[in-house]
Amino acid sequence: MKPEDLEKLVTRRMPFGKYEGRLIADLPGPYLNWFAREGFPRGEIGQLLELMHEIDHNGLSGLLEPLRRRARPRK
Repeated sequence: MKPEDLEKLVTRRMPFGKYEGRLIADLPGPYLNWFAREGFPRGEIGQLLELMHEIDHNGLSGLLEPLRRRARPRK
């Protein structure tokens, strides 16, 4: 994992599936668990989903809050 991967979690959107268009950091735990059981896709999206699964599974989602605030456009 690279530090910029954490930023990608709060800026990248799911490109397919039931939650298409939702930020990867906002995907529900059961959806991430499904990928963990069935297999993550190949490539960068799979790596980000796996990282988000680990963060969610270990109850560390709050660590993304500072990155979320930084990623939000200012008004």
